Amino acid sequence: MPTRFDVSFAALSDATRRGVLEELGRADASITDLAEKFRMTLTGMKKHVGVLEQAGLVTTEKVGRVRTCKLGLRRLEEEAAWIERYRQLWNARFDELDKVVEELKRKEKADGLKKRE
Repeated sequence: MPTRFDVSFAALSDATRRGVLEELGRADASITDLAEKFRMTLTGMKKHVGVLEQAGLVTTEKVGRVRTCKLGLRRLEEEAAWIERYRQLWNARFDELDKVVEELKRKEKADGLKKRE
């Protein structure tokens, strides 16, 4: 069974869906408007919006024949915190690697000076 993270990251894994979120961050839009903006079929855009809606990132409301999309209430705080933990982990590892590289450079330089003597 997919976790909430799985659903969120799957929704964000597609460039079109990320673009839709950016567009909706500027203003609400109909599915038709989004389909035109992204040069895709109405059916294709409905599928993308459905994935975003399932993840709680987008909500839709149908008024008459027009389905309007807006940003959902989910703000992805947990996902952002998860990413931040891994960013910090990798930064710490890169810092350690930098220390090793500097030590190797120092030794290489010292060895070079010894050979000249």
